Amino acid sequence: MTDPAQTAQDASTPSPQPEAQEGSTGSLKGDTVLIAYDGSEQAKAAIDYAGRFLSANNAYILTVWEPIHRQAARAAGMSGMMQHDWSVDSPEENENEDPAYSEAVATCREGVEFARKNGFATEPFLVESETAIWSAIVDAAEELDVDIIVTGSRTLSGWKSILQSSVSDSIVKNAGRPVLIVPAAEDD
Repeated sequence: MTDPAQTAQDASTPSPQPEAQEGSTGSLKGDTVLIAYDGSEQAKAAIDYAGRFLSANNAYILTVWEPIHRQAARAAGMSGMMQHDWSVDSPEENENEDPAYSEAVATCREGVEFARKNGFATEPFLVESETAIWSAIVDAAEELDVDIIVTGSRTLSGWKSILQSSVSDSIVKNAGRPVLIVPAAEDD
């Protein structure tokens, strides 16, 4: 784990990336932010705004990931195709071999580096999504006992906005703590 005091002093110099520990309780002390990071421009904007407007120096960079077999099963179920008989306990299943896990680790590392450039002492935090993404974010905030959740927002329009609740809306409704939502940039 990275010493937050040392990280704050060395924020301007590159340092080795800490390993993202899935499901491990963090060690940051003091005012702490949980920043949901998926690599999108909205997530980067959320880090930028948090760095500019929040006085907290500590941030957990949360990346939620879903195993590839669950993504495939969900896609097959939505398309009406027959679903393969996936087994979570199959011996060849290893999260280190799952491309979704590898991508999540890389995304989280990118978020950690971006947050450091915005003045935060950071710690990575990966969570495997077992239900909805918003639920994983709220559960991580509870586990880490953070002071505020920061997330970007994607704009839903038309029928999608009527039929589908957004991740950020669900976080606000269920977090039980302050949430900073950074809206998507308007198209010119």
